[in-house]
Amino acid sequence: MKEINGRKQGVASPCAACKLLRRRCAEDCVFAPYFPADEPQKFASVHKVFGASNVNKMLQELPVHQRGDAVSSMVYEANARVRDPVYGCVGAISSLQHQIDILQTQLAMAQAEVVQLRMRQFSTMSSHPTTTTKSPENGSPPPLPISPTKSSFNMDMVVDEASIEESLWSC
Repeated sequence: MKEINGRKQGVASPCAACKLLRRRCAEDCVFAPYFPADEPQKFASVHKVFGASNVNKMLQELPVHQRGDAVSSMVYEANARVRDPVYGCVGAISSLQHQIDILQTQLAMAQAEVVQLRMRQFSTMSSHPTTTTKSPENGSPPPLPISPTKSSFNMDMVVDEASIEESLWSC
């Protein structure tokens, strides 16, 4: 048998929406392509949060090519509302934003520490210049001169000190 919109032709298998609503699933059912019979929980959570009538209206107002994305969004929001009835998706977004803020602060502190270590390394290397040059007679080559233009300090690692202090005080 051929499948059309997730249903086998010739078999009256209702979609998850029609099954939950206990109605006959019509051939042109707006729910059938997005709520297949094998995923009943998908429609159940959307129905619980938005209501079947509202979902039907939303889907009919949208062009067909946008309906799949709309259903995905509704399912995500409905599942978030079931988990957190007060905040829903906003609670998840807020929590993730807080984690981003903490990680950005930690990154700024780590970058500042790297800059400090490189500055300390650079100042140590420049304050201890080699003054004794070995002669070729004793067999060791003369040390390489320290070039002030070439250092291990990378300007890409410079972090604005004000933002570091601000992030340190905000912890």
